[in-house]
Amino acid sequence: MNHPTGLTGPTPLNRLADVTPLVHPKLRSVVTAPRPAQPRPLDLRVRAQRIQIDELVVDDPHQVLAHARQAALDDPETAEQLGYSATEPLPLPDAAALLCALYDTDALTAMGLRLTRHTTRVSASNQQTEPVSLVRSTTPED
Repeated sequence: MNHPTGLTGPTPLNRLADVTPLVHPKLRSVVTAPRPAQPRPLDLRVRAQRIQIDELVVDDPHQVLAHARQAALDDPETAEQLGYSATEPLPLPDAAALLCALYDTDALTAMGLRLTRHTTRVSASNQQTEPVSLVRSTTPED
């Protein structure tokens, strides 16, 4: 039997039609069935947080104010966040706060402040358990 195209054997397109049923484009489903959600892997990461708090008192107000004035000149952006301006003197609490923001405890003790208590708060948890917390406080010996 002769084919209208002049080919006597089946063409590759005809063989594909035999294997794959042709569906009219208007009859194809646009919405597919929802796939089952992939199970999320178990998150085993542990997140830990440590907060250290140093409580200090001012022993020498004159020394604290002098160091704070110099610190305000050295770091005007931090001083400005505390409300410091070159025309207004720093009140003692602001001066102590500025020094505490810029220096570590050892340097602060040389600037007229004294450490009265050191507190460390630690917590750790993962997504499956409640956090474990620890608070440890020490006071320096005189």
